[in-house]
Amino acid sequence: MSSAKTSLALLAFALAASASACATSPQQSARKDADRAFAESMKPATPEERAAANRADPLTRANFWAKENTKDPEDLTIAIEFARALREIGSQDRAVDILSRALIVNPDSPEALMLLGRIQMSAGDIVNAGRAFHRVTEIDPDRAEAWAALGTTFDQQGQHGLAQTSYMHALQFEPNRTTTLTNYGLSLLLTGDLAGAEAKLRQAAANPDAGTRVTENLALTLGLQGKFDEMKAVSSVAAPAKVVEQNVALLQGLIKPARSWDALADTPAPSQVAALSAPAETPEAEPSTAVETAPASEAPARTLRLRN
Repeated sequence: MSSAKTSLALLAFALAASASACATSPQQSARKDADRAFAESMKPATPEERAAANRADPLTRANFWAKENTKDPEDLTIAIEFARALREIGSQDRAVDILSRALIVNPDSPEALMLLGRIQMSAGDIVNAGRAFHRVTEIDPDRAEAWAALGTTFDQQGQHGLAQTSYMHALQFEPNRTTTLTNYGLSLLLTGDLAGAEAKLRQAAANPDAGTRVTENLALTLGLQGKFDEMKAVSSVAAPAKVVEQNVALLQGLIKPARSWDALADTPAPSQVAALSAPAETPEAEPSTAVETAPASEAPARTLRLRN
């Protein structure tokens, strides 16, 4: 082949190669851009981004953790944060689903089990909540909140003896926890141990974080024992004097028998009585036992009218 022909052949090859490169380069570039964008979107959020998301409103928080969960469905921390956010916006079933899947990979996570139990408890699934809390006591026997939460599930199922045993375990590790003491006191009250209930409720009421519900529970427990002066002193801290007097009068009528059937009269009874209920909990705390008395208007009114 002459040198001229060789040069022409090389030039034609070079032009063909150049044309081919020009034809494929934009496609390759687009693919590379897409790959880079996908890789960037799948990067986990930074600690600063996570902290900012947790300061946002519940819906924003839920959307943020939903994206993080899509990136890594097996990340336990993400699953727990996502479930918490779902719980706050009322998506209880979805939260249970997320935690249940996370627990397949991490079956011994006390944090995931505690959150699962609390969500189930608030949804009324007491049996499964109890199973979750019981599992935590097996994994981490020194965890006071697990024993306390387990106690509330027993109380709600009427198993007060088991509930009280659970509260005793909890108090071994956190002796002054207000909610545990209160729930323990109410459980004792349900089984007729008024003195024991008073002791626990007094201890709870002495704590700085004790609210009005704790003091009212203590006041009613005192009244049920006939300690009306002490009941007034405790109740007057949070309730108006008129309400205190009405509650005392009502309890006196309930626990003091009339002298005869002729003593019953139609005088209206007080219209309000303090309700037994445990202190309100934060979202992270375990649900509390609550007992309520019937409104006075549902009971027959009575007073004493002594005969001459």
